[in-house]
Amino acid sequence: MIGCFDFFPKLGRSSFRRKPESRNIGRFWTLVFAGVTGLTIYCESVTDGSFRAFAGMTTSGRFPNSPDVFPFFTVTEVKPLQDCEYRLAIDLARRIAAEVGPPRFYIEKEQEVDLSRSLFEEEPLVAEGLQIVEGRGDRLGHGISHARKVAIDAGALILIEAETSKPDGRIRRRVLLAHLSGLLHDIRRTEQDHAARGAEEAAAILTSFPLGDEERAEITGAIGNHEAFRPCTNFRDREAQRLSDSLYDADKFRWGPDNFTETLWAMIIPRGIPLRALLPRFLPGLEGIRKIRESFRTDTGREYGPDFIDRGLEIGRRLHGELTK
Repeated sequence: MIGCFDFFPKLGRSSFRRKPESRNIGRFWTLVFAGVTGLTIYCESVTDGSFRAFAGMTTSGRFPNSPDVFPFFTVTEVKPLQDCEYRLAIDLARRIAAEVGPPRFYIEKEQEVDLSRSLFEEEPLVAEGLQIVEGRGDRLGHGISHARKVAIDAGALILIEAETSKPDGRIRRRVLLAHLSGLLHDIRRTEQDHAARGAEEAAAILTSFPLGDEERAEITGAIGNHEAFRPCTNFRDREAQRLSDSLYDADKFRWGPDNFTETLWAMIIPRGIPLRALLPRFLPGLEGIRKIRESFRTDTGREYGPDFIDRGLEIGRRLHGELTK
């Protein structure tokens, strides 16, 4: 829960006096006090009522269970951040991405993506998984938007690879497994060997889900296989292999335009990395993205994946040029 508060730019105490409302702008929050839009902050995490955010300073505190009664809020640490600079950079990246245009996948495979999204939104087990993932906050590393997009695109890849316009119950079940794989794939993203660690945690989480043992094994196997440039397991079962490959490709689609409109900022802003420290690493980072181009695993991924990467590289080059003028 995000609250609205009187905010003083110094170490000190401030009390909440009004019932809060909040407006979510991407991963930023604009706080609204007494109906007036106020300070824009970046929310790092909200867990069990604890709130931590980056803006002109870092703040921390706790919210009570009742939204109508507020405790004192202690500003514990001042940490300057170029919030305006980030906001301008993100807006610039999104403007460039709009000019570059969407990847062909979303135009030519619109029907399958839309169906996957509908199934994602309607499935109770997905809602349960989403709730678990949302509770992890920034421990996801790339954020909840990333997990949702990977899940939906992985489901779309399952539909496309099945080569049917009217998926039966079996195919829809495969889409569900893809959705759960996508939601959980980065659940340990901030740790070393995050794919293997994530597979272990996903196995524990899924014990309470009404899935078969083989279905759980397929999901955890796909999660363990999703990291680029690492050895991966080949499955004897064709469907298990397709699920694994679909998760990988959907995740690597995010290395395209999303890398510069969402993912990059979700990683660096919580860490307080100044934009000036990012720029010298920018162009070498593009080379790492370029290597993904030849790594896609499904037939559909090999057809459309390079287009994602090429558009992302163009956005990255243009963004770097604009930021270094």
